[in-house]
Amino acid sequence: MEIDINEIRSHFPALKSGDVFFDGPGGTQVTNDTLEAVKQYYINSNANFHGSFITSKRTDETTLKARHAMADFLNARSEKEIVFGHNMTTITFNLARTIGQTLSPGDEIIISRLDHDANITSWKALEDIGIVIKWIDFNHDDCTLDIKSFKNNLSDKTKLIAVGYSSNVFGTVNNIKEIIAAARKTDAIVFVDAVHYAPHAPIDVQELDCDFLVCSAYKFFGPHVGVLYGKYELMESLKPYKTRAAGDLPPDKFETGTQNFEGQAGLIATINFLEAYGKKYQENFAEEFSSFSGRRLYLKIAMAFIESFEADIFTYLMDELEKLQNIRIYGITNREKFNERIPTVSFRVNGQTPHETAKALGDKGIYVWDGHCYGYEPVKQLGLLESGGVVRVGLSIYNTKEEVERFIEAMKELL
Repeated sequence: MEIDINEIRSHFPALKSGDVFFDGPGGTQVTNDTLEAVKQYYINSNANFHGSFITSKRTDETTLKARHAMADFLNARSEKEIVFGHNMTTITFNLARTIGQTLSPGDEIIISRLDHDANITSWKALEDIGIVIKWIDFNHDDCTLDIKSFKNNLSDKTKLIAVGYSSNVFGTVNNIKEIIAAARKTDAIVFVDAVHYAPHAPIDVQELDCDFLVCSAYKFFGPHVGVLYGKYELMESLKPYKTRAAGDLPPDKFETGTQNFEGQAGLIATINFLEAYGKKYQENFAEEFSSFSGRRLYLKIAMAFIESFEADIFTYLMDELEKLQNIRIYGITNREKFNERIPTVSFRVNGQTPHETAKALGDKGIYVWDGHCYGYEPVKQLGLLESGGVVRVGLSIYNTKEEVERFIEAMKELL
């Protein structure tokens, strides 16, 4: 499969700076088409929704098209199963508060110590009403989830399981299918945080059979829009906190106030960008997704293409990173298990704080994250919280081997 990386990079105007954007886990760069769509929304459609005039009607149409786009991206049954919000954190806090109304003291929720803090603190807040929190531990040697501890905690008292599709700090891909299969032996709701997974591989919520799944468009080349998928019948049964004027059916009743309509316009363009790559590489991956058709097929192909491309460059990054002296890498390093991780790696340099390392790289135009990266609990469990956390490098479709080489050379100068 021949890949024209320069053609891919040409879609991202920020890359013209010549800087190296290895900060994708915190948010990727956006395409020219996404920028243009946001601009055109402001020029031609800028109004609040549900009005009787043309710009408001265009806004309603934008929201509907954005729902259809995300339903295709996730393979939801209907666009009515797509809810928009400010970000995953806000969505999760609101949903936790809503589900909390259906629970009783003594009911149990299982959460993961490997997760982003939004998928921990949102649910732990329900301890105030007597909910019991159970933890899924993780293996500290390779930062993989301890499935045995999950199954040991599962019981007829379990009402909800909240778990990440992949770790935003260590890149670990959790066995979500196994977790959901076990959960189906109970009446527990399964909530999946796919924010860190969605930019790197195909997602099929129907195949997973999860009850809820969240992701964020700004992690896969789009604007700052949070997205919630939920099974329609389940969302219909819940009573979220809302204004009296808001709609009483999903998805409207879950969306608080005025939406980020310009962001939704940009999201449509982002999905169109991915669809185009699905069409371009369909000969390479179409057989894998023979049950799909139309845009849903092309989106699955696009994400499979991204997964394949990133796997190659990430293996190269790990090969070079492991040659360096005086650093410690966290997460899966066994090449035979690289299918259980995505292209995010965290490490520390001996004798340096993560902030010192990240700043030195940033001064050279190489952008990486440092700290707990909102993986507060796993970084705490590894005993790294008080000493500054980790340095986090994340690759995306627009990154190159040449950028990896530039990063490695800069690291050698720091050691």
